[in-house]
This record gives sequence, C-alpha cells and structure tokens, in this order.
Amino acid sequence: VLGCSNETCWGLTRSLWQADVHGLARFETIQNNFSLNNRRFEDELAQACRQESVSLLPYSPLAGGVLSGKYQDGALPAGARFTQYLDAGERQQHMARRFVNEQTLAATAAYRAIAAEAGMSLVTLATAWSKQHDFVGSTIVGATNPEQMPEILAAADVVLAGEVMKALYKVSKRIPYPMG
Repeated sequence: VLGCSNETCWGLTRSLWQADVHGLARFETIQNNFSLNNRRFEDELAQACRQESVSLLPYSPLAGGVLSGKYQDGALPAGARFTQYLDAGERQQHMARRFVNEQTLAATAAYRAIAAEAGMSLVTLATAWSKQHDFVGSTIVGATNPEQMPEILAAADVVLAGEVMKALYKVSKRIPYPMG
C-alpha cells in the first residue's frame, strides 16, 4: 500500500493523475491531521478521497491532547507537550498557540458537554468521531502513558448517534476552524 502524509488536495490529485498517466502505483492512503478541532480535511480532501478511493488515516484525533481537556481553564500540566512547547523555540511556541488558544479551548468545552450528555469521556467521543467518516480507513492514536489508553480504546466499538453528530457539527459551525 502506498500513501502520503500532510498532503494538500492539489498535491494528492496531481499525484494520482501522474500515477494514472504513467501507469504507476497510486496512493491508497493519506495521513493528515484530523480532529474535532481541525476539520479542514473535510473542505476538499474528503471529497477527493471519496472520488479517488483513497482512505484517510487521521492522526492526532485528540488535537495534540487538547481534546482530553487537560489545558482547560488555563491549565499547563507539567510535562505536557504544549506546556513544554511554550518554553521552547519560536516554531514550537507557534504550534502551541495554534493548538491551545481561546477558540480551541471554547470548542473543547462545548465538546466535553456533548460527551457528558452522550455518557462518555471527551477522549472517547473525539476518537470515535475521528473514525466515523466514510473516507476514513483507520485512526492513528497515541498516548504518552498506558493510563491514557482505556478511554481511547473505548472508542473502538462506538458509533456516535445522529443527534450527537449534529451537536458536534453545530459547535464547528459556531466556532469554525479553531486551530486557524
């Protein structure tokens, strides 16, 4: 299986076109960042994947841990990725501000309320959401320690109800592109 990562819609379709024209192997997967706080993939890439039979393997379904809720209310947990990034170089600081900002924290709070209403943790809800799309083949998850895995793995058999998906969509309409 041949895949690409962090590609644009133009880059993916251009690569597929080149493969078709020259009789080369085509990309079958694309690995891009995709989460409730970063839904840009849905803008154009999702449709290209549907039309070209390319599966997304989303990474960072918890938006770098932001969707765990650990950065809420100004918290900067010791040892957490974006806590460390804020004390690092300019590039890391920029990334930390992209992932942890007023909009991402507001969206996270709204998603947490929806998760509670649905009877699950936000981690489980966000992970389940990331895999519940017709263009997704499988979700890439990660954890810093084993204690984080049960909430992530709880999403394996979760299919979010229509009303939950609608509630999540309403948040993304009210707070579009929280990561910029």
